[in-house]
Amino acid sequence: MIYLQLFLAFFIPNIIGYGGGPAIIPLIEAEVVGNYGWMSAQEFAETLGLGNALPSPIATKMAGHVGYEVAGMGGALVAVFATVVPSLLLMLGALGLIYRHRESPRVKRMSQWVRPVIAMMMAWLVVSFFNEGLAGAGPMHTLLIGSVAAVALLRFKLHPAFVVAGALAYGGFMLG
Repeated sequence: MIYLQLFLAFFIPNIIGYGGGPAIIPLIEAEVVGNYGWMSAQEFAETLGLGNALPSPIATKMAGHVGYEVAGMGGALVAVFATVVPSLLLMLGALGLIYRHRESPRVKRMSQWVRPVIAMMMAWLVVSFFNEGLAGAGPMHTLLIGSVAAVALLRFKLHPAFVVAGALAYGGFMLG
């Protein structure tokens, strides 16, 4: 029964809340503090403070923490699943709709506009990461990691996960 309560406590705010984490936090508080009484208002505020201090979406961090406090690891998994399932369902619905109408001229035009936008966003991300690397690790380490990664990916066709793991290992040993 506790798993169902956890699921509902996080699913309902995420399905009716619009505007991301800051918009649904009061809805989650109403469930966790007001409806189920799993935490006091002070404990919820501390959880919110901890969640704001860590990277990644606030709602999933809070769901994981509250779920763990209420029902252990299983509770954390249920609460996080309930938090992400509304977005997952909407995304699957949108993909199904686009796939069903993939031959439509409007959908084709939309796809033609989306691809260059995504390419530009990825290029901006690469430039941003490169600048951060130059500022943090310095030009020598940044160019070395970039060059070795390019050779590993393009010449040796190494899987990107191994390239990232190698770059992380190098950064951990040489820069840490």
